Amino acid sequence: MQSLAEINQAYEEIIRGIAKEPFRSRSLADLMDEMEWTYKVPILRNESWEGQNRSIIALYRKISLSREL
Repeated sequence: MQSLAEINQAYEEIIRGIAKEPFRSRSLADLMDEMEWTYKVPILRNESWEGQNRSIIALYRKISLSREL
């Protein structure tokens, strides 16, 4: 289980790295999967959960928006 700081560091390494698509987006999706498992990020939007876990959902969305679909 990685801390948010460690996940953010992994995110920065992926973004700054020289990895090309689709490897880069797959790596970002793997980070999202890890967050979903570790922090129980709900699949559907849940405002109550998000209100209690602002830093988690902020990082999760940052990673999500960085992917190329």
